[in-house]
Amino acid sequence: MQNYKDKTELIEELKKRYLLYDQEFDTIKEEEKDLLLPGIDKTPSQNISYQLGWTHLLLQWESDESKGIDVKTPTPEHKWNNLKGLYQSFYDQYDSYSLQQQKELLRNQVNEIITWIESLDDKALFSPGQRKWATTPAQWPVWKWIHINTVAPFKNFRTQLRKWKKEKGTE
Repeated sequence: MQNYKDKTELIEELKKRYLLYDQEFDTIKEEEKDLLLPGIDKTPSQNISYQLGWTHLLLQWESDESKGIDVKTPTPEHKWNNLKGLYQSFYDQYDSYSLQQQKELLRNQVNEIITWIESLDDKALFSPGQRKWATTPAQWPVWKWIHINTVAPFKNFRTQLRKWKKEKGTE
C-alpha cells in the first residue's frame, strides 16, 4: 500500500485520483447510468454510489466519535462479513440520483474529507489508536482508512469505468 510523508502528499494524491475518477463520468450518458455490461460487476451509478457510501461513512464515523457517539463500523446494520449487503444499501440509497447529482455529492464529500485531513495534526493522522472507530485488530492509522476508502478505489474503480466504456464501445 502506498505511504505518505505528510498530509499535503495525501491531499494531493487524493485530489489527483479523485479528479481522474470524476472525469470518467463526463462521457457517460445519463440514460446509461444503470447499464450493466457482461464481465463488469457494477453499473456506472453503482460505481459512484460505492464511492459515495464509503466517503460518507468515513465522515460519519469521525463526526459521530467527535459527538461522543459509540461508532459501530462499518455500520450498526452491517458487519464486516456482510459487505455485499452494505454495498447494496449504497446502491439503493443513491439510485434515484442522476449521475450529475452523484458527481456533485461526491465532490462535496471529497472536499469535506480534504478539510478534515487539513484539520488533523500528524499524530491524529499518522499514528494508530487515535480514533476509536479506527482502532481495529489491524491497528490502522486514520490516513490508511482515508486512503483505502478514497485514493485506492478511485484508482481501481476508474479502471472499471474505463473497462465499462471499452465494452460498450465508447472508449
